[in-house]
Amino acid sequence: MIRPVAFRMNEQTAVNNFFQEDIALKNAEINTKAQEEFDAFVQKLRSVGVNVIVENDDLRMDTPDSIFPNNWISFHENGDIGLYPMFAENRRRERREEVLIRLENEGFKINNIYDYTPAEDEGYFLEGTGSLLLDRVNHKAYCALSPRADEELLIEFCEDFEYLPVIFTANQTVDGKRLPIYHTNVMMCLAEEFCVICLESIDDAAEKKNVVQHLKKDGKEIIKISEAQMHHFAGNMLQVQGRDKKYLVMSAAAHKSLNKEQIEAIEKHCEILSSDLTTIETCGGGSARCMMAEVFLPKE
Repeated sequence: MIRPVAFRMNEQTAVNNFFQEDIALKNAEINTKAQEEFDAFVQKLRSVGVNVIVENDDLRMDTPDSIFPNNWISFHENGDIGLYPMFAENRRRERREEVLIRLENEGFKINNIYDYTPAEDEGYFLEGTGSLLLDRVNHKAYCALSPRADEELLIEFCEDFEYLPVIFTANQTVDGKRLPIYHTNVMMCLAEEFCVICLESIDDAAEKKNVVQHLKKDGKEIIKISEAQMHHFAGNMLQVQGRDKKYLVMSAAAHKSLNKEQIEAIEKHCEILSSDLTTIETCGGGSARCMMAEVFLPKE
């Protein structure tokens, strides 16, 4: 997780992230609030035994979205790393070698780096595990195509990392129009035994049927959320391993938006852990899942 030093509403991402909203605060105040939310979130995770590695952002980089590291890097069990092409130019500065050095100092082993970033020069993007929802057990990569998720790059990733692509388009209503959702992980959360998903965002019936068939084939219980709940980041969750049990991590807003049946369905599988991320969600247009880049790398 990356602790922010220059968090604010990123004007470069707002063009196709329709979850972002401006608030009447100075940037310094916004960053202070984001830091408070970040620190409280990290403390909650650590209190239940989740191993959290916190790296500070570099103020010289002026990277307002650095708090969302899962978009530029992914870590894999065999020691491989993926580096991803980013839509917003100022987000490309988030890719910092210090993060890799920190992980190696923490005892993690890095074998190979797959670098997809040259695609930026051609105007093609694939924003890490924001675009890619990875079923690491069944080796499937769910991806909602958008200006930040290119199909050819997805296929290239799947060939390199030996994943089966499950491709679809997910839309949201913006000013009466159906427009692509910027990241897959906003409308869908994949856990070990279940999937929280906004199926009503997949307008194409055949694509929707295909996604459902893959989930059912792999034994995932499907927990549906509405588009309104998705806008409270109820799709932006991540299952993590705590000290002695698993948790589904989400924001307080996402937790509050869930109904009794949805909560009961989740709690059959794991406990819910939520934290207030109001400023981060409002200005950043991302939530709990976006803030965590899971480290699957082997230890030395």
